[in-house]
Amino acid sequence: MGEFTFPYFYNYPPYFTLQPVKDTREKQIQLWKELILRFCKHHKCFVIDLEGEFALFENTSIQRKLSFEAREQFLGALIADGRAEWLDKNHRKCLILWRRIQDWADLLLDFVRENGIELMTLEEIISGDETHGTELAGIDRGVLIRAVKILEQRGRAAMFKGSSTDDDGVKFSPN
Repeated sequence: MGEFTFPYFYNYPPYFTLQPVKDTREKQIQLWKELILRFCKHHKCFVIDLEGEFALFENTSIQRKLSFEAREQFLGALIADGRAEWLDKNHRKCLILWRRIQDWADLLLDFVRENGIELMTLEEIISGDETHGTELAGIDRGVLIRAVKILEQRGRAAMFKGSSTDDDGVKFSPN
């Protein structure tokens, strides 16, 4: 996976404080949106808890940390772009869509086509040997289910219930 490379602004203290000038703040928000998506993709992170610790939001080398208000603004901007969603009504946990649900559906369909797979459990997709080392490994279960539902709508998959949630699966019709 390699080490994550932070952009230049990450070491610039003012970027950890919401900027008062509108144009500057818009640029700041754009830079943080891109950084959050890149960071989450690199670390395969799907959920950010606004009240919890999140390494990206604190740069110990310059002794700066984003305020709660800044975190909320940056995540709110991702939500406005359709790249994140609140997971709770109090807006404390946020699902980060560093890949859109439609894109996850396409990736999953490409994967089963390339590997000639017709049947998999959700657990096998998330953590099985077949997906190990692929972008599908470690996918958030909720994101996976939504991607499968898109494939169902296209007639490319059918989800079925197993005897336990670990046995819930998908029958694919990739062609």
